[in-house]
Amino acid sequence: MSPQPQAAVGAPLSRVDGRLKVTGKALYAAEHDVDGVVHAVIVDSSIGRGRITSIDTGAAEALPGVLKVIHHRNAPKLPYRDNSASNNPPEGRRLRVFQDDRVRFHGQPVAVVVATTLEAAQHGASLVEVDYDAERPSTDLTEAEPDEPTRYARGDAEAALRSAAVRLDLTYRTARNHHNPMEPHATIARWNGDKLTVWDKTQWVVGTQTELAAVFGLDLDAVRVISPFVGGGFGTALRCWPHVVVAALAARETKRPVKLVLSRKQMYLGTGFRPSYEYRLRLGSDRRGRLAAAVHDLDAETSSYEKFTEAVLAAGQMLYSMPHVSQAYRTVPLDLPTPLWMRGPGFQTASFVIESAMDELAHELGVDPIELRRRNEPAEDESSGLPFSTRRLRECYSVGAREFGWDRRNPEPRSTREGDWLIGRGMAAGVYDTARMPARARARLDADGTALVEAAATDMGPGTYTSQTQVAADALGLTVRTVTFRLGDSLYPPTPPHGGSMTMASVGSATLDACNKVRRQAIGLAVGDRESPLYGVAADDVVVRGGRLHVKNDPARGETYRRLLTRNDRTHLEADGSFAPPSGPQRHSFYGYNATFAEVAVDATLGLVRVRRVLGVYDAGRIISPKLADSQAIGGMVGGIGTALLEHTLTDHRDGRIVNANLADYLVPVNADVPDLKAIYLDGEDREADPLGVKGLGELVMIGVAPAIANAVFNATGRRVRELPITAEALL
Repeated sequence: MSPQPQAAVGAPLSRVDGRLKVTGKALYAAEHDVDGVVHAVIVDSSIGRGRITSIDTGAAEALPGVLKVIHHRNAPKLPYRDNSASNNPPEGRRLRVFQDDRVRFHGQPVAVVVATTLEAAQHGASLVEVDYDAERPSTDLTEAEPDEPTRYARGDAEAALRSAAVRLDLTYRTARNHHNPMEPHATIARWNGDKLTVWDKTQWVVGTQTELAAVFGLDLDAVRVISPFVGGGFGTALRCWPHVVVAALAARETKRPVKLVLSRKQMYLGTGFRPSYEYRLRLGSDRRGRLAAAVHDLDAETSSYEKFTEAVLAAGQMLYSMPHVSQAYRTVPLDLPTPLWMRGPGFQTASFVIESAMDELAHELGVDPIELRRRNEPAEDESSGLPFSTRRLRECYSVGAREFGWDRRNPEPRSTREGDWLIGRGMAAGVYDTARMPARARARLDADGTALVEAAATDMGPGTYTSQTQVAADALGLTVRTVTFRLGDSLYPPTPPHGGSMTMASVGSATLDACNKVRRQAIGLAVGDRESPLYGVAADDVVVRGGRLHVKNDPARGETYRRLLTRNDRTHLEADGSFAPPSGPQRHSFYGYNATFAEVAVDATLGLVRVRRVLGVYDAGRIISPKLADSQAIGGMVGGIGTALLEHTLTDHRDGRIVNANLADYLVPVNADVPDLKAIYLDGEDREADPLGVKGLGELVMIGVAPAIANAVFNATGRRVRELPITAEALL
């Protein structure tokens, strides 16, 4: 059929749900009005490892309003069926709430108090007395015994390194980071007989549904998960955490709907984090900077009961051309909760190390950092031998250098000064996997000319409501205001997790398929209807614009959806759509790319770092919504500033307690930290990746920011800092 006119896709539209949000009508997990709801507050362990020897709940249970205190001595045994096939959890045995007396990390839920008011539940939780047989926890990455490594190798990296003309041996350290979204984790759980409904903060309603069904031994259709709005996530809500099970258990035990909201402190205790790394990288090159070998040795945190891994090795295998690569990735089991993906997972950490090392090599050789990267640009993905679907990194460098004014950078460290401030400029490349997973959507066109599209997707901030509406509007030939997109309910067609930058490619392609099918139904109805102006026209010659079907080259010949459906006594047309990546051997290597440029000012006396501007240039395929893309890019840059200069979770290794589990002591960027930020998107698309031609943007925009800032700090001060965050102390 003829290509549909594209009026909505590519337009800088405001969010279709924006009015709901600014007027307070968008309901988040804890805000749903559920009749008879009572409140639950979790009691956290005060030790980092050991066993519970006694629990005294008498004082709490005597409080007016307290309904029940649940703990391992009175909780029912739950089935906790295996859920590895559908939920893809880390290897190991997931935490099972109130099923035994073991404490595996500081802050683990050991009891929950349920009361008629939040205040009574909070007071009751403070009165529960728990005694322990405590052991000293192991929480220090540098002192614990690692697991057997995951390895990758091509060529003979050690031999090539020994014979290289230039060799670098560098060790980098990155801090543990917590997600810290604005909305805390919250769940409302209600049972109706053996059927469970939960309103939950989640980035994957299907994942929460499958996990609750597995934990309680239910059929999948006995669990409904509702999550229409999510107040930020960055990955923290990609998993169904123990507090969700606690809420559902408390509701079943009290036979009342239960609301459970984690405190800000509790957000640090059991809802995931970006693990800290110790990452040694050895590089070898010739005198012109052509890379010969790289040896990567990584140690990363995980919990003692699950083995969390992320895609930290991929960038080192394919970002630059070199014949010899060796990698060893070791997880280190510690007495901590299990880590989880955080924005740009794996690639964010790898990019800091690789891109900082490339800057060090450029300085060692006296070569411009961009030129060094160009000299090592691969012709294909050397980890797989596959051609890149698109790879326009050279263009990212050129556009970025021009727009940033890279030619004005003095390569000599500590050479540019403005009063007390040392000025530096740095850059870094970034890469992120173009993730796609099977997804489904349902579209319905009503006789009044409006459309409804549904999918069990999520919107934690990137604008899923808006971007999916844009895709649906163009596919159906409708205006945006006549299309409604619904998400966040497990009753809708299933979709993959809202993470990994896969929503637009996966759900968007399913939405496109469903809406294309509905439009084709309407066209088929019209060209076969003797009363239609389109009767007898080839279906391929009909397009739809503004709700009106017409001949492509004869706009006057046509009719509206409303007239067509009404005349044919149709209340609606409906179709299910789907998307899945091609099966069989992969034919291309799919990644998105960026070049990030940063300018910093460093106080020569105090060592304070101020980021003055950041520019990102992105090879991210087709941009569906430029305004939303800018929002994503700005947010990613701000997150990168936090990683580079501020964010650091601190642990007291004596008892495993997180010292700065609050927003006063865990520093995140605020308005005063945000400089001039600019994003540029290369015009293009990737039709090999998906029907929409998108690559994904949300993860990519953060990757490369931290090393660009670190490299700018070196250019400003001459001091190379290989540990994040970069602190004033490191520069004094």
